[in-house]
Amino acid sequence: MTPRERAVALLDAAHTRRDIRRLAPALDDEPALRRAVWAEGLRRGAELPDEAVGWPARRLLRVARGRSGAARARSNPIAIDEGFRCGACGRQVPPHGRTARNHCPWCLCSLHVDVVPGDRASTCGALMDPVALELVGGAPVLHHRCRGCGARVRVRVLTDGAVPDDWDTVIRLSAEPGG
Repeated sequence: MTPRERAVALLDAAHTRRDIRRLAPALDDEPALRRAVWAEGLRRGAELPDEAVGWPARRLLRVARGRSGAARARSNPIAIDEGFRCGACGRQVPPHGRTARNHCPWCLCSLHVDVVPGDRASTCGALMDPVALELVGGAPVLHHRCRGCGARVRVRVLTDGAVPDDWDTVIRLSAEPGG
């Protein structure tokens, strides 16, 4: 196996810090493999300076995976509780009062405005229709599908607050095929 093939195999196998700790000793006495890991890391988009070849093996493997941008991406929800006008039925939706509301309590439609709940980072902006309902740990969860890009999102049915979700609409959705 060539050093490049070994470097690709090492980087593909290094998913967790535990994997990195286990795989790093393979780089200790092989300068050609270190250079191959460095080159493969650059090919994968990692920001590796020339001196990275001399870094400790664990650090070289961790950075060469090229996942630092994904690690910086936000994944936790942002609590934005604000009112809005529903794009589907036109009714004015008040803030929930306890948690962020992202869908109309009457027609259950939403807008595709978030990548992570509350970040308002989606560029789509199309209407999202409720297409299914499931129970997760005894709590009802809506499934929305975007009319614009087809993305699917799951959100909790809000049973409390200033205006709780309309149970007749929730029940009607659960009775539909696929709901």
